[in-house]
Amino acid sequence: MTFDLTGRRALVTGAGHGIGAAIAVALARAGADVAVHHGHSAGPAAEVGAAIEALGRKTVVRQADLTRTEEADGLLDDVAGFLGGLDVLVCNAGGMVGRSPVAEMTDDHYQRVVDLNLGSTFRTARAAIPHLREAGVRGRVITMSSLAAENGGGAGSAVYAAAKAAVRGFTKGLAKELAAGGATVNAVAPGFIGGTAFHDTFTPPEVQRNIVAGVPLGRAGTPDDVAGAVVWLASDAAAYITGATIDIDGGAWFR
Repeated sequence: MTFDLTGRRALVTGAGHGIGAAIAVALARAGADVAVHHGHSAGPAAEVGAAIEALGRKTVVRQADLTRTEEADGLLDDVAGFLGGLDVLVCNAGGMVGRSPVAEMTDDHYQRVVDLNLGSTFRTARAAIPHLREAGVRGRVITMSSLAAENGGGAGSAVYAAAKAAVRGFTKGLAKELAAGGATVNAVAPGFIGGTAFHDTFTPPEVQRNIVAGVPLGRAGTPDDVAGAVVWLASDAAAYITGATIDIDGGAWFR
């Protein structure tokens, strides 16, 4: 059993900041070469790439709109070509877009939330399948769900919660499709992860404090808490786990 990822080639989407950045650096620290994708965070993504290079790993930083099929396909071809293949795909790109009650939500807002979360995961994973099949038993897909998929999320996030629940269902279905070749597909579902742009943008400080007060472990999660689970799922130690969702929420859901 080992968490050593030496020789593995990985792509992390949405890796310019927060959870994605922590995952990208953690994979590199475990030995993988890691491609860094970003949507609109060129400067921070370059810093993540520099941190990976400082660890002695190969990296490339690329921008793409993963709600567009041609850009998702191009990203995967580019990254696999640069790295010489792909073993690990982390579908981290996503976001709430904005809080909106269902009664007031426009069709455009609804579609943007679904495309950014479920759609980007679907398009990226679909484009990666040929490379993952070549990787065989080293192939890994880790998707990003959320505690919101279980509890419906906070105010104004019903469609975001639904999209993250759909990511769980997609993860299980894709796990069945790739199982014959030995690749695994799992999801991680973070609860409240502090110090991220997500909550700094969408969750007022008082609400954040109330959330943390209700976490059985008594603290907010960190991006590194999520990254550790992803490294484990990407490793040989998790080779017999597929179709699962790992909750990373300090016990918030099982209360």
